[in-house]
Amino acid sequence: MSSSLRVSCQPECAPGRACAMSVHSAPCTLEGMATIRCSAMLFDMDGVLVDSTDAVARVWTQWALERGFDPEKVVRAAHGRPSVMTVRDFLPEADAEAEDLEVERREIEDLEGVVAIPGAVELVKSLPAKHWTVVTSATRPLAEVRLRAAGIPILDSLITANDIQKGKPNPEPYLKAAARLGFAGSECVVVEDAPAGIRAGKAAGARVIAFPTTSPRADLEKAGADWVVRNCADITAEADAQGILLRLA
Repeated sequence: MSSSLRVSCQPECAPGRACAMSVHSAPCTLEGMATIRCSAMLFDMDGVLVDSTDAVARVWTQWALERGFDPEKVVRAAHGRPSVMTVRDFLPEADAEAEDLEVERREIEDLEGVVAIPGAVELVKSLPAKHWTVVTSATRPLAEVRLRAAGIPILDSLITANDIQKGKPNPEPYLKAAARLGFAGSECVVVEDAPAGIRAGKAAGARVIAFPTTSPRADLEKAGADWVVRNCADITAEADAQGILLRLA
């Protein structure tokens, strides 16, 4: 393996783990602890740093029932991308902005069970503030409410739906986040839980760690995830003169 890839996999790993050796390689089935070098980490919020699954399901289920849609289908579509895109998919003739504001209002008010993902607080606090940020499809007001509820720091570099023109799976959110930190997308590792977000990260040139917190593992791999681990508790980070050294359990 070329040292320029800055990634190494040992020959054996815990069963069921997937690794990929570079952003250009197809996922492999090497097993063992993956060691990754990067300059910055870009985290999705919901399902990655914040467990808001129940709140999201409650809000979108109620919205779907009120409008005569299948709640399961709507909730599945809502994960990992701006809510206005979901509204437009299901109600193309409606006032999408008004519907989106209503969804946002309900989500801001529903914080029951909104907590940090295991290991999330410890992971982000181990990273230098200028070498990580959150890239979420939520609006800024909603993102700030959920991050505070989970005890995750709110950085000036935060990227939300209010900061972009094109949401995930378009690479714009991750490219903008990387640039805001002063890095190229290819220097970053993205952490995601949704296929749309994985595709956005890959399109931005980043390597992607995925969590099966809201989507099946097969969907994450199909979207192009380089590694799949349980959650933040499976990632340890150490900052040094060369950037960030990550180890995946």
